Amino acid sequence: MSARAGSHRSADPPLPQRRGVDPARVRLPTSGDWATVGAHLVDRLSGITPAAVEALFTQGRVLAADGRVLAMGEPYPPGGTLWIDRPLADEVVVPFPLVVLHRDERLVVLDKPHFLASMPRGSHVVQSALARARHELDLPGLALAHRLDRLTAGVLVLTTARPHRGAYQALFARRAVQKTYLAVAPVRADLVLPCLVRSHLRKTRGSLQVDVLAGEPPNCETRVELLHVDGDLGLYRLTPAGGRTHQLRRHLSDLGIPIVGDPLYPVVRDVAPDDFADPLQLLALRLSFVDPVDGAPRTFTSRRVLACWPGRMPPGEVPTDLT
Repeated sequence: MSARAGSHRSADPPLPQRRGVDPARVRLPTSGDWATVGAHLVDRLSGITPAAVEALFTQGRVLAADGRVLAMGEPYPPGGTLWIDRPLADEVVVPFPLVVLHRDERLVVLDKPHFLASMPRGSHVVQSALARARHELDLPGLALAHRLDRLTAGVLVLTTARPHRGAYQALFARRAVQKTYLAVAPVRADLVLPCLVRSHLRKTRGSLQVDVLAGEPPNCETRVELLHVDGDLGLYRLTPAGGRTHQLRRHLSDLGIPIVGDPLYPVVRDVAPDDFADPLQLLALRLSFVDPVDGAPRTFTSRRVLACWPGRMPPGEVPTDLT
């Protein structure tokens, strides 16, 4: 098991961020056969050699919850908490810039590119929208108000400081945000549109695809509208209720119109980490909500276009000053 860097903390960590990434907080099991903290971390930190673990201690990069620098031979404290300034692995650089759509004292709104993860996770840590925005904008207190799939581009909302973080995250949690997406997918002449797709989706740990649980009450809904047809492809407007993992991708796949460029639906295909040639043709176009702090209406619209539909967006769907 490896230590994780989360999107935010309930208290300030006793170590600084590096390149926008928080130090890893490690919760220690209440039972185990480890005599020392060092022995536990040698077992726990996957992908790090014992010599590298020892180097973390000698460099003062392992701290107790109270900020005290720990030695490798420190007795193991069951149920305790450690902070680790973990090594940052080399990652494939996502070669697309972050675009800031809006910035004020409470919010930063990004126009996230395809292929960039929303938050540090797994093999996408430094190469995440959160870490890059913290580093590039010099705003270490940034946190996500919601998430987008790594392969989905478009509007992503972040909060600038802890006092207002919960209010904006609650907006998304209680589905008080109006979301509009655009997608390019095949056209089916026998498919009656617009339509509503309802299902119960569940993501199982270790599985790349989400499952549809037949017989379970729906936990998400997507309205699908066909806006324009060009040959065998169509431009679709998607309006989701709920925000389940891969909801839009699974729903269009189940309609027999999988989104162009999708490497997971209907079948999984391997894509090299440095292959950016075939982006998923899904765009988080617009978010609208009533600001929970001052009650003002807020609307944020992406300036991006989908590569399969450049310059052909219908009037009113995207800004007219796209480049």
